[in-house]
Amino acid sequence: MNGQRRSTMNVILDILRTIQLSGNRAKPTHILYKANLSHKLLKKYLAMLLTNGFIEDFTDGNRIYYRLTTKGQEFIVAYKKMEKLAIGFGLPI
Repeated sequence: MNGQRRSTMNVILDILRTIQLSGNRAKPTHILYKANLSHKLLKKYLAMLLTNGFIEDFTDGNRIYYRLTTKGQEFIVAYKKMEKLAIGFGLPI
């Protein structure tokens, strides 16, 4: 990543895609590793995504999992469209 920090949007997208690619059922530790986040940042972003309705949490036995809501799925689709548009105009995302 050439030394640059990821934007908030890129972190959000990494989290949502991680959940999506995990069959819409991801444990926090899986998200932490795949999205390359510290525990503190993971908690911050998961709380924000839960509050804004992009993801929901559920338990299976004594384990907590996260899944995308319709809003989260729609965000990924919209972001991909925006990304294509930006690239088409030669702009970085």
